[in-house]
Amino acid sequence: MRIAGMMRVIGDEISSDLLYPGRYLTLSDRTEQARHALEGMGAEWPGRLAGFTILGAGWNLGCGSSREQAATALLAAGIRLVIARSTSRLFFRNCINNGLPVVTCEALGAVLHDNSRIQVNLAAGRAEYAGQSYQFPPLPQTLLDIVRDGGLLARMAAS
Repeated sequence: MRIAGMMRVIGDEISSDLLYPGRYLTLSDRTEQARHALEGMGAEWPGRLAGFTILGAGWNLGCGSSREQAATALLAAGIRLVIARSTSRLFFRNCINNGLPVVTCEALGAVLHDNSRIQVNLAAGRAEYAGQSYQFPPLPQTLLDIVRDGGLLARMAAS
């Protein structure tokens, strides 16, 4: 599974509250959720995701509460891949369970720049970025299957 695109980069310790503020937890429509993705970082942030398909981050992305909407809002906003130096385990699983792949790679996460292009091969565990090749632990086939099928519920429904 290969994903390529333009990347919006955020910082370290970005909690799920910043990714998707708690005051919007009652919204179930994903189009509405997308309007509030990253709003906890400032009112301008939902608009700053427009045109980007990859979200890059530093350490401990998704820390804090385990709200699933942090993943679904990013997906609805057009994000198709998350790359970070590290993530919380709950955020990682919420992303995978909703069909949003996550790559954790300390070396790659350390050099990401906003508004740059990247190409990632999830199965091979390789990223091509800024003229360099980066290796990371590939996603296990089980997780790749969940992502390919659009999330855990979609995968179970198809079985």
